[in-house]
Amino acid sequence: MGRTVEFFFDFGSPASYLAHTQLPGIAARAGATLVCRPMLLGGVFKATGNASPVTIAAKGRWMAADLARFAARYGVPLRMPPNFPVNTLAMMRGAVGMQMRRPADFARYATAMFDAMFARGLDMADPAVFAGALAGAGFDVAAFQALVADPEVKQGLVAATEEAVARGVFGAPTMFVGDEMHFGQDRLDFVAAALAR
Repeated sequence: MGRTVEFFFDFGSPASYLAHTQLPGIAARAGATLVCRPMLLGGVFKATGNASPVTIAAKGRWMAADLARFAARYGVPLRMPPNFPVNTLAMMRGAVGMQMRRPADFARYATAMFDAMFARGLDMADPAVFAGALAGAGFDVAAFQALVADPEVKQGLVAATEEAVARGVFGAPTMFVGDEMHFGQDRLDFVAAALAR
């Protein structure tokens, strides 16, 4: 079909994790291409005046229950990490850096980060835990640290986040099929329908 679905995400978003578990299959069934678009959710929130649902107690409680329902529906594990929400700056720079410098490793990196955060519920705010997750997925920790310190990679994440905001993104995950925007992993059926048209 030649359709494309763009997936704007941040590793700190449990809804992005759930979308990540489903979008490859949705794209494959539609004969479409999945394009992963890392962005810094904190930057999006700052630019748009939005905030994490966990900042509102009642909404945070509802979201936790709703995410668990969807994880059960999808048949995937969901374990919230301690000290949630987590600062994902290094992880997201890593995502941009992998796409820029080591694109063949990006999918493995993305899966490792999402799994560490929300399948295993690791404390990725702890540098030792983060390093262990990288090493366990087969990445050289020193090389990763050099990658995320690269000024071009840093600017790449800034540019990606600015592009997301310019296109109307206000949270994660956000998917685009052409110019049609879909926000939230609970809208994946609309993504599938858009790809089928």
